Amino acid sequence: MYKPFFGLRKSPFDLTPDPNFLYLTAPHREVLAGLSYAILAHKGVFVLTGDAGTGKTTLLRNAMQHLPESQVLCSVILNPTLSPAEFMEATLIDFGFRDIPASKARRIWTLQDFLWKAHLEKRTVVLVVDEAHKLSLEVLEEIRLLGNFESTDEKLLQIVLLGQNELDELLNCEQLRQFRQRIALRMQIGALQPGEVGPYVQHRWTTAGGEGFPFSTQALAGIAQATQGIPRLINSVCDNALLDAYADESRTIEARHVATACRDLHLFAPVLDSAPAPPAPVLESVKAEPAPAGVPVGEPSPVTAFGLNTLQHYDKASRPSLLDRMGRKLGLVSRSKTA
Repeated sequence: MYKPFFGLRKSPFDLTPDPNFLYLTAPHREVLAGLSYAILAHKGVFVLTGDAGTGKTTLLRNAMQHLPESQVLCSVILNPTLSPAEFMEATLIDFGFRDIPASKARRIWTLQDFLWKAHLEKRTVVLVVDEAHKLSLEVLEEIRLLGNFESTDEKLLQIVLLGQNELDELLNCEQLRQFRQRIALRMQIGALQPGEVGPYVQHRWTTAGGEGFPFSTQALAGIAQATQGIPRLINSVCDNALLDAYADESRTIEARHVATACRDLHLFAPVLDSAPAPPAPVLESVKAEPAPAGVPVGEPSPVTAFGLNTLQHYDKASRPSLLDRMGRKLGLVSRSKTA
């Protein structure tokens, strides 16, 4: 909706894991290299963990995008809350099989035959399990056994497990000690550092065709603090802040737009009045905006304490909701109505 207003070709902050928007920090480059290496070198089992929304799936898609498509066969399990039999069936279906044998023995033989043919054709077969922290112990044992398919010098099936940090705890339990011994590479990705949030937002803005950079220093400080550097949350806040600015017909994303987005997304937990607000990062390259009108002298401004105080500056009593203002802009709500 706001793309024409800001001169964008694409939506810069969609939540879909588009590898074209991947922002590579040094840890991201390391994980990307590890993924590519593990797959192309036929190392067997690779594990990547990280908090929700840190970009694990995007990293994998980027890695797969740079592998020769004609030489890689891939099966992706997006919902691993399956029984062992269902897991094997889903794996075969995603590899392109339509006539799935009823017995487990025949399913294993079908997969083994498929892997050996791919090996003879010099093709790499990859099984990706997303949300792997939800795997049951029974399915993990099934995956361990799948890792036994091998030639004299390499693994026939490359297995990539992507999961939240709980996956590390799961794999470290005593029952999975045999599985742990088969993991060739184990890596972790974290949230962005405060100083990386601004460049991340600008990278996505530029990739989407945006010119200039509309986010103010206070806006970026608020985004960094409210999201704790989680890319998915950054995208949500930025998208809502852009929509809020569009409703205001403002070409600058200010602290008030970010505050409204955070309020609507329920990103702020209650804070005790006695608790000092942590300092927010400031990007000197962006011109600072003045504190909002009506803020009492001596109160922290958004750039130094973006949190509950900032939300109080822009509460519902003084600022109509985004939906109300969008309704007025589109002519769906009478402008004479009050918020």
